[in-house]
Amino acid sequence: MLIFIERVGPLATVQDLGRPGWFDSGVGQAGAADRASLRLANRLVGNPEEFAAIEALLGGLALRADGHLTVAVTGALAPATVDGTPVGHASVLELAEGQVLRLGLATSGLRSYVAVRGGIDVPKVLGSRSHDTMSGIGPEPLRAGTTLPVGAPPRSLPTVEFAPVPVQPEVLTVRAVPGPRAEWFTDPDELFRGSWAVSPDTDRIGARLDRAEGAPLVRSITRELPAEGVALGSVQVPPSGQPVVFLADHPITGGYPVIAVVVDADVDQVAQARPGERIRFVAAR
Repeated sequence: MLIFIERVGPLATVQDLGRPGWFDSGVGQAGAADRASLRLANRLVGNPEEFAAIEALLGGLALRADGHLTVAVTGALAPATVDGTPVGHASVLELAEGQVLRLGLATSGLRSYVAVRGGIDVPKVLGSRSHDTMSGIGPEPLRAGTTLPVGAPPRSLPTVEFAPVPVQPEVLTVRAVPGPRAEWFTDPDELFRGSWAVSPDTDRIGARLDRAEGAPLVRSITRELPAEGVALGSVQVPPSGQPVVFLADHPITGGYPVIAVVVDADVDQVAQARPGERIRFVAAR
């Protein structure tokens, strides 16, 4: 079974849950930026949660079925149609041979996920089918004319027809813990005061933040920092003072101080925050 990509938006890639275990070789984990939405899409079509799917930035994707396919669209709220007929978000969809699933411009959130029963069966690289935008490892980003193979359907069956999901709030509250270099700032608690706006300079590597309300972050230690390991969700502060929350394709080392680390459960929400949307950090308990 095949999927024919007829159109893509700003960026569409194949993603699964990433390739852990390669940090000592200089390779990051990558994988879906919003892991919860990928898992949900796979559960809806009866796949194991780690199966590969399509991650589409801001919608704009169109794909055609080579035969009968069971699919689901989750993540960012991109209006979906099958042969022009509107279909539900986070619901089980059945495509007949030749039918086309189209995603419009997302009205909320940043990244949509399209899972197909059987998973996207492109070759694995270092144990994963994910494309890493920083290293270029994994399958190439999708473009019009790309053909994707679909794997054999699993024995498990879909158990629900749809899954209600909450809409992204106007101001996103993100939990974080103090980072290993919090003492490099005159007042590290300033990160948790006021709010921050997601910058247009945001991608799968990290979400850069501009100060929306409150005082800037000021370093008390200005000397160079030797490169050290950084984790998913690390809030690194370069000389510009604009914090960067590291996302799926983040580097495994960094040379700027990490003031805080977003708790793992909240990283998916940061990955769905659109430029201009506000984030407020709170101390994790």
